Amino acid sequence: MTTPIRKLVLCADDFGQSEQISLGIIELITSRRLTATSVMTEAPYWPLGAAQLSKVHKLADIGLHINLTHEFKGSDVKQPLAYWLLLSQLKLLSRKKLTRQICHQIDLFTKHFGQLPDFIDGHQHLHAFPVIRDALTDAIAARWPQGGALPWVRAPEQLIDDGDVSFKAAVLRFACRGFSAHAQAKGLQSTARFGGLYSLSAYGNFPALLKQWLHTAPHGTVIMCHPGRETSDHDDPIDAIRPLEYDYLASPEFAEECRLAGVELARYSQIAAE
Repeated sequence: MTTPIRKLVLCADDFGQSEQISLGIIELITSRRLTATSVMTEAPYWPLGAAQLSKVHKLADIGLHINLTHEFKGSDVKQPLAYWLLLSQLKLLSRKKLTRQICHQIDLFTKHFGQLPDFIDGHQHLHAFPVIRDALTDAIAARWPQGGALPWVRAPEQLIDDGDVSFKAAVLRFACRGFSAHAQAKGLQSTARFGGLYSLSAYGNFPALLKQWLHTAPHGTVIMCHPGRETSDHDDPIDAIRPLEYDYLASPEFAEECRLAGVELARYSQIAAE
């Protein structure tokens, strides 16, 4: 019997954060090793990156990577992850202020890309935290036309495994609990399962973990990754692992592993059409 093909979305986060990250992602989309990427629209590189991405949009879905922690020159003041984690659970955040921030990032997306995002996720998964998730759906209601197709959203609490960071995985599931039900209640499609969580270090062995996810992830899972060309960006805490991820995704070994696992890399829209 022939094993049914499983379709997985492979999404590169952090497009726009730097030129080297962005160029690496575009190269991987062009070679059909990625099927989605999400954009940090407050980044100085985004206007140029938008023009580059428009040329490969037919090969990948392009989404918004909501950013509340990574500060770019001229952007709103950002706060560390711990701030959002604590205040979201205590529900001490301003929903209206967050809605304005998210709307601003959506507007920067459409200004330079010429259309609304295909999907939305969040830097460090903050989009799925309490209060922030309400602001997210408020912003979608404000910016998407009535009756139009709404964006997909990532459901971080639907982890397929803990990677090599069991404690981090437990915190993520707790912080994002109930997000899928929230998205469904608002008429949004969310990915059934989510993968790609690991220590983001050379010790994490991205190739071995990705092989595991390719063989075990259910159909329709979105797997995040963080590739990029080699750089010396001291403002990027994971600059050392980006070229390691890039090299494996660009390799013949990765393509062969997809074949052996019976996996077809697909876009969100291709999964939705089934």
